[in-house]
Amino acid sequence: MKTLNILSQKSDIGLNESFNGKQATVRPQILSAAATACSYVPPLWPLKQFVAVNPFLGLLPQHFSQANAFMRRAAHKDLLMSADFYLNQLANGRITDADLAKALTLFDKNGEFGSVEDVKARLCSIPNEAHAGKHAIHTVADLIDSELGTDWTAFVIDEISKWCAAYFDEGQSSWRMPWCSLPLFEAWKQAASIDRNAEIHGIKGFRDFVRTLPNEPLQAIDFVLRSIRVSEANLTDFFHRQLLTVGGWSSYIQYRAREAGMQGHDDDTLLHLLAIRLVWDRALQMTYYEKLPALDNVIEIEPTEPGVSEKLRLLIQQAYEIGIQQKLVDKFTSPDQLKAQPLPKAIKNKAVQAVFCIDVRSEVYRRALETASPRIETFGFAGFFGFPIEYIRLGHQHGAAHCPVLLTPKYRIRESLINATAEELSDALNKRWSIKRLNKIWKSFKTSAVSCYSYVEIAGLAFGVKLLTDSFGLTRTVTKPGTEGLNVTSVLRLGPQITRQRGRLVATGKVVETGLRLTDKVELAKNALRGMSLTSDFARLVLLCGHGSTTVNNPYAAGLDCGACGGHSGEANARIAAAVLNDVSVRAGLASEGIDIPHDTWFLAGLHDTTTDELRLFDLDCLPSGYEKDIACLQEWLYEASELARTERSVLLGIHENHPQEIKQHIEARSRDWSQVRPEWGLAGNAAFIAAPRERTRQVKLNGRVFLHNYDFKQDSDGSILELIMTAPLVVASWINLQYYASTVDNRLFGSGNKVLHNVVGTIGVLEGNGGDLRAGLPWQSLHDGCKFVHEPVRLSVFIEAPRSAIDAVIVKHETVRHLTDNQWLHLFSIENDGNSYFRYLGHKKWQLESDNRKEENNA
Repeated sequence: MKTLNILSQKSDIGLNESFNGKQATVRPQILSAAATACSYVPPLWPLKQFVAVNPFLGLLPQHFSQANAFMRRAAHKDLLMSADFYLNQLANGRITDADLAKALTLFDKNGEFGSVEDVKARLCSIPNEAHAGKHAIHTVADLIDSELGTDWTAFVIDEISKWCAAYFDEGQSSWRMPWCSLPLFEAWKQAASIDRNAEIHGIKGFRDFVRTLPNEPLQAIDFVLRSIRVSEANLTDFFHRQLLTVGGWSSYIQYRAREAGMQGHDDDTLLHLLAIRLVWDRALQMTYYEKLPALDNVIEIEPTEPGVSEKLRLLIQQAYEIGIQQKLVDKFTSPDQLKAQPLPKAIKNKAVQAVFCIDVRSEVYRRALETASPRIETFGFAGFFGFPIEYIRLGHQHGAAHCPVLLTPKYRIRESLINATAEELSDALNKRWSIKRLNKIWKSFKTSAVSCYSYVEIAGLAFGVKLLTDSFGLTRTVTKPGTEGLNVTSVLRLGPQITRQRGRLVATGKVVETGLRLTDKVELAKNALRGMSLTSDFARLVLLCGHGSTTVNNPYAAGLDCGACGGHSGEANARIAAAVLNDVSVRAGLASEGIDIPHDTWFLAGLHDTTTDELRLFDLDCLPSGYEKDIACLQEWLYEASELARTERSVLLGIHENHPQEIKQHIEARSRDWSQVRPEWGLAGNAAFIAAPRERTRQVKLNGRVFLHNYDFKQDSDGSILELIMTAPLVVASWINLQYYASTVDNRLFGSGNKVLHNVVGTIGVLEGNGGDLRAGLPWQSLHDGCKFVHEPVRLSVFIEAPRSAIDAVIVKHETVRHLTDNQWLHLFSIENDGNSYFRYLGHKKWQLESDNRKEENNA
């Protein structure tokens, strides 16, 4: 019989036991353990603003190797690939002997694993995957399933999931759960006390048992744990295991708690979910007590040191990541690259400066645009362009945060028609409201109990035509809900506008005026330009280019949009930023701060569609006269850049056409194909983050795998820009990287499974199939092409061109950054001496020389 970790006491009253009001005091150790277990749970954003999140967010204070052992104990899986995977990487040369040798030098100080050949030999002899075995934490349902071959764990997850879906529904269902106004645990009690499903499946007296429970979740937890006794040392892990079994809903509730906390409110709903899960375990324990008397065993589980298999795979994971790092350093320090670095500084009469999001997909387009013309200079900056806004669309009362989820919007911006009369504005509003009302009425007709059957009979046949046209990509071209019914010209004219009236620039849209005082505009503009390292030598045109995507029938569409804009397109931020930077009053304020923008420099907003690689320019009708030739040249360069970018990306998409026009047609067809599970690869392949001047990477082909942020430490005398980069963009990049890492390492636990089987639930997230837990993370099709992984599971390698002392100062000051770097959740490098010297961060303010090109030149 499997060793059990549950400490149980015999109950003589079975399911007839009831809560005694005298037990209302909750034991402090339970409070502490529950709070700690809840802190391990990462947040999960809903689909409408889906953003990548680090699934190990609550484990950052632990070293990566410790977290690996912790997850093996609590989740029964670890954070590494299988031994077979690493053997394949050795066989195909992806991990070289040199990579292994360096890993041994850096991470095997005691010589435990011997030589490179010893490591390879030992890898062949270890189990394919590490198993937690007797040292794992189990729920009661886990134990019963293991001993009797039942499937209670899946049943419990289904039951909890169906009630969570009903309780948290955000408008998908026509009939709301009647107890949604109550706290979660109390609402669940009301539902469970009349639901016969548990009793039908064999838990007799379940409804009566639920009715006797207290309404207060902490009291219910304490009450249950007087029967399911767990040692204090294992209590936190036991709670965490309970939450992991419903990890998707736990994470969504954690997101709600996080959002409430940012508004200054408390939300303890995660404790309610923990109580629900524990109640199910107690009911199962009492039901099976006679069949499994071993549940009365008293077994202590002590934390164990990592085994040989785990240590060996940790070492080889390091070698796997060293391979990428070494290739990057070799590219940066190649003689051709070092000779090419000064060239951008020699560019005279820049025609265009284009600022893109640091998103890895922008790297391909930036390189293509620079290829189109040597008179173009590109920059990388966070895609919200330093404007943390809540953007409220026309006809809506509430908006969405268009800024990184680490920030809270400071400004509320309302969309408005430019130069519109009151009558025109009223007509536009009425049009949108009418569309919303019609959609609501139509949905009610389709789903109501009275009309749903007649709807199918009357309209079902007519939809056959639409199904046919959708299947051939002739229809289903609306990719962003809410834009239906407005013509393209109207949509593009909504938002920030600047026009020239009586010889001066004025803001004519409410979108610029609302909530933005002149002092705010100047401060936002100054910080944005400093963050871009763009404070002088301005081109005649400066393009601020956000990004979005074009897909259909894709619940994860927001995940392909801009993470820096909270899972939305960067259009609003780019247009607002351009409007502010074109304001003559703002420019006067900037001049007093030492930033002089020439009078003939014009800021222009654009949007890069990462699915089709089209780039749209906005508000061209508001350009002053004299820019016609400049815009014509820019559009030609953008057209060429789009062709180059599409051609490069088509290889990974499996497109075999050679002519640029055929490639474009194929990609556009994919974006409209409602059966396409891979319209684009998103951020798959991301592996590194570089904060340095563009000349460090301008001549290097990085294959869309690197987050590129412009940074010149010579313009950052007080280190404030470096601090901002390391505490915001770098952290966001690590979130993205670790989500892709986790979803690849174990898609069942950290990912969302097969996209073909996804069903949207409550507009919140997806289920895989018709039941189970809410799925978090990325679908398998976003990581694997059916034959091989497109994403390599590697932790982020961060290269910052700044003195080590400046980087150390930020690490010491900020705990989150310190956890990421000291605990090896990412790899950190400092670039010094004009790109000639590279230093590896070993943790705790210790550095080691990685490469020094000057030394090699002297030896030569």
